Amino acid sequence: MARLFGTDGVRGVANQDLTAELAMALGTAAAQRLSRIGGSHRRVAVIGRDPRASGEMLEAAVIAGIASEGVDALRVGVLPTPAVAYLTQAYDADFGVMISASHNPMPDNGIKIFGPGGHKLDDDTEDRIEELVHQGPGQRPTGAGIGRVVTAPDALERYLRHVGKAATSRLEALTVVVDCAHGAASDAAPRAYRAAGANVIPIHAEPDGLNINDGCGSTHMDALRSAVVSYGADLGLAHDGDADRCLAVDAQGRVIDGDAIMVVLALAMQESGELASDTLVATVMSNMGLHLAMRSAGIEVRTTGVGDRYVLEELRAGRFALGGEQSGHIVLPGFGTTGDGIVTGLRLMARMAETRRTLADLAAPMQTLPQVLINVAVADKATVADAPSVRDAVAAVEAELGDTGRILLRPSGTEQVVRVMVEAADEDTARQMAVRVAESVSAEG
Repeated sequence: MARLFGTDGVRGVANQDLTAELAMALGTAAAQRLSRIGGSHRRVAVIGRDPRASGEMLEAAVIAGIASEGVDALRVGVLPTPAVAYLTQAYDADFGVMISASHNPMPDNGIKIFGPGGHKLDDDTEDRIEELVHQGPGQRPTGAGIGRVVTAPDALERYLRHVGKAATSRLEALTVVVDCAHGAASDAAPRAYRAAGANVIPIHAEPDGLNINDGCGSTHMDALRSAVVSYGADLGLAHDGDADRCLAVDAQGRVIDGDAIMVVLALAMQESGELASDTLVATVMSNMGLHLAMRSAGIEVRTTGVGDRYVLEELRAGRFALGGEQSGHIVLPGFGTTGDGIVTGLRLMARMAETRRTLADLAAPMQTLPQVLINVAVADKATVADAPSVRDAVAAVEAELGDTGRILLRPSGTEQVVRVMVEAADEDTARQMAVRVAESVSAEG
């Protein structure tokens, strides 16, 4: 049986893979596993969602499961994922639930569960919740023991006060175009940036439940690039459907990805003494250009597997202050327990305001190396990736590249595919080397 939880919660097509029945079962199991036992306090869980239409149905189902276990459900409405994580801690809740499929298209949805303090769950806790889902409910309370459903009227205001602390400088001199992806950032992001003093031009900020991520947001940057140039803005910021990501666009309309954003923030934090142990945490997918920029600045890069959960684990283990992914998941543990796109946007603009430098100038130390990715279909991805001939081909490319590039061979997490990725000083070299290794993988596959 396939594992219920993926790298970021339970996700699938709403009402097909992710049904109301499954959502209720997850609410029940989370309440059984995560709610505190004993004491005189009422047990409580925070529940938020993004604006996609299926979220209304799934929210009702999750709440039913939670309340059926005697846990009060505190509805915070449409808010970013990091807001739900923060409010789980701020309200001293037993756990939190966010209903969102992030950057995925509208028909999809997902359920993310946060433990006490707003932290993502570890694998063992997810496995236990999954076991409880399969076991089904046990003895349920009746009468006054049933959980109540309450709406939190101050949820957005609490979150905005919290993220406002990330703006270390006033932003009156900056004009920013913000692509809200018709998602959870549509109200929160423009308000947060205006509160910090920026002149804000929102686009794609009119969610109707059906248009989330539809040709907009952090996975579709063309409209934002055009808008920044058209308005003569200083920069653009793009969020995804649940606003835990942030990508940027400079005044010339060029995309500033998560790697470049991390370089800007790491150098700023090193200068201010905030970069703990002069260390940045990134995944194996970050471009070699990030490593070269950090090496030049005397900053160590700790590398993790793909997924913000692994970045978070390394940040917590080493008590580091900055980490993230090329996709725009940037984590600043001083401001939250998960990636927060609005916090990222505020810190990026604060750096511009403090230095009076353009975003293009600040991001200049990040010189992206050309990258070539080839997906090779195989019969057994684990065996092929470890074959001696493939290892020899990889070693030969590594020796040729030296410190000027890198190769990454990675079995897909969802398909019988081996991914060959090569970065080099020029695209022709990267392609030739990627093809050479891909041919060795194919010969073994």
